[in-house]
Amino acid sequence: MGKISLEGLTFYAYHGFYERERELGNTFEVNITVEADFEKAAIDDELAETVDYEKLYAIASEVMEVPSKLLEQVVHKMASRILKELPVISVEVSLSKFNPPISGECKKATVSLCLRR
Repeated sequence: MGKISLEGLTFYAYHGFYERERELGNTFEVNITVEADFEKAAIDDELAETVDYEKLYAIASEVMEVPSKLLEQVVHKMASRILKELPVISVEVSLSKFNPPISGECKKATVSLCLRR
């Protein structure tokens, strides 16, 4: 077993509970870690025997394009698709929204979800 991570994926997207957030958009950061059996890929040096980073990124990008009110929905959609479409045992997705609209200073708000097969 091993882990593969994509860290610091940055997107400009239109997620947020308030209509103004969905109109103006914001910067978001996505981090994805998957657990997979890539022993065969490590021996054979073949991409087809592991998790393709480009496919992980494509799923994240596609999910980020569809506005949602809650970050919880976004991470659930992303993790569910990764688990369904890729040969992984588990997936953890975290999504951060920079400068969330709260009554105080906050660099970012982060929601994380871990799903297992």
